[in-house]
Amino acid sequence: MNTKTGISTTAVGLVLVLSLYFIQITDIQIFNDLRQQLFPGSRLDHFHRVPTISFSDLINDDQTIDPKILSSMQEFGFFYVTNVPDYNAIQELTLLKHFFSLPDATKMALAVKKHEPKNSNIYRGYGPLVDSGTQHKEMFNIGRHEAPTPTYEQTDSPLDKLRAISREQSVWPKSGDGEFDGEFRKVFSEGLKIRMNIARGVIRSIGRSLEADHLISRFTESEFSTLGLRRYPTRTRRTENMNSVYDGVALSELEHEDSTVTVLSTFNYTGLQALYGEDYLDVPPSDDGFIVNIGTLVEDITDKKIKAVRHRVKQVDFERHSIPCFFNPSFDADISKSISGRTTAAGEETQLFGEWMRDYLPSVEPGLLDADMTKEAVDDVDDGGH
Repeated sequence: MNTKTGISTTAVGLVLVLSLYFIQITDIQIFNDLRQQLFPGSRLDHFHRVPTISFSDLINDDQTIDPKILSSMQEFGFFYVTNVPDYNAIQELTLLKHFFSLPDATKMALAVKKHEPKNSNIYRGYGPLVDSGTQHKEMFNIGRHEAPTPTYEQTDSPLDKLRAISREQSVWPKSGDGEFDGEFRKVFSEGLKIRMNIARGVIRSIGRSLEADHLISRFTESEFSTLGLRRYPTRTRRTENMNSVYDGVALSELEHEDSTVTVLSTFNYTGLQALYGEDYLDVPPSDDGFIVNIGTLVEDITDKKIKAVRHRVKQVDFERHSIPCFFNPSFDADISKSISGRTTAAGEETQLFGEWMRDYLPSVEPGLLDADMTKEAVDDVDDGGH
């Protein structure tokens, strides 16, 4: 018996054995609950204090939830949304796995132009497995626009071209299985709507708490908003590049903060960690709900009264899936001022969110945008083409 903790070595061994057994989606939460019972005083308890908010309360603007959301965003940087009607996490995960198991040729037919030059879709679509050492994931991005992508002329300004791309039409699988293709499109179209409704409810709540009801007006169109399907395969090799410079932990997604609003599904997969104080702690899975956090741009706009939590994905010994939804301000939203009127960090360089995205996208996804849409193209025009 360990006299300091009061926990027997048998109990520790039981947890280790169960951690190997409870890998299936329906069982991981059972393990998490048991672990908390066996280790009630562990540091992991911090994130088990993160509140859960009912979907209906959030969408119906129940103001009693506002203090919970605000305090959670200030201490932890995230909270959970649960009890979502007509949402089936297992169905989404099943479809997500099926999509990534499709033949490479079927998926590459949906690839963004960066990866398949003959395709016209630039911003939304398939991205093949990235194995750069610092990242190890396969992805597919979906938008809410069903109308054909607006046309633009090569003589249009770089910003006008990017404005059209922000409304780029989603592409959908054509696998030869009509039943799967139809269900995939329906489920993830509805899934994106659910997540965007959650994000709008969050912004309204934050606006009420900070006496800035006008904050939601910056998200009216939210054209760039995207639902991202993610697959993290098990690594077959390990390099030093995948190790955290913070604490040496092997990662499949490096430490970072998001930019705007993220509504995340981790299902029952472990691996996500968030910074609390000076330590990265495991974030309990979302199960059949969602994890919500904000990014640095929204943090700045709200005068840093809520925080953009730094997080990462540690390397695990099983294939992992997740679905982040990135909810963004409108293309023409003025992001140069905070809710108090202070000039934001983004406002030092740009005024509109579309301008910010023009500069941001090439930094996180080199080669994604055509050269005539980037900041370099703008600078070239300003210099008279020299």
